[in-house]
Amino acid sequence: MEIEDEAWTRAEPEAEALVWRAAQAVLDAHEDIDGNGIVILLADDDSVRALNRDFRHKDYATNVLSFPSPPNPEGQIGDIAVAFGVCVREAQEQGKSLAHHLQHLVAHGVLHLLGYDHQDDDEAEAMEALEREILAGLDVPDPYAEPVAADQG
Repeated sequence: MEIEDEAWTRAEPEAEALVWRAAQAVLDAHEDIDGNGIVILLADDDSVRALNRDFRHKDYATNVLSFPSPPNPEGQIGDIAVAFGVCVREAQEQGKSLAHHLQHLVAHGVLHLLGYDHQDDDEAEAMEALEREILAGLDVPDPYAEPVAADQG
């Protein structure tokens, strides 16, 4: 794991532990996976934008990127990069804590490394169900639930 942008640890001092718990929870749910080598980069938006541009030809920062590794004898599954600014913005917009949103994005990214996708409704439904189950085991609320509006009375 590499924390490239120190804003992560300033905003969430437990970032490294949260990331590893989320990644391990996904791997534990997939005991059939041979290997568990994952590199996770907690980056700034500019770094993730450059990766997205260079590898996906999309010139914008996104919340999480996953780069699966080809089969290898070391058991390396792949790499994940998470953008700080995008993650913070999304957490605020969705009424979630940064810690919970970070764990969701890491779980989402690891599932992509394991071959899950959300290109069609059936794939999305299956992937979201796995995310909910894994995150519930980490005491993270359903990331797809509608935010509860504050009482305005």
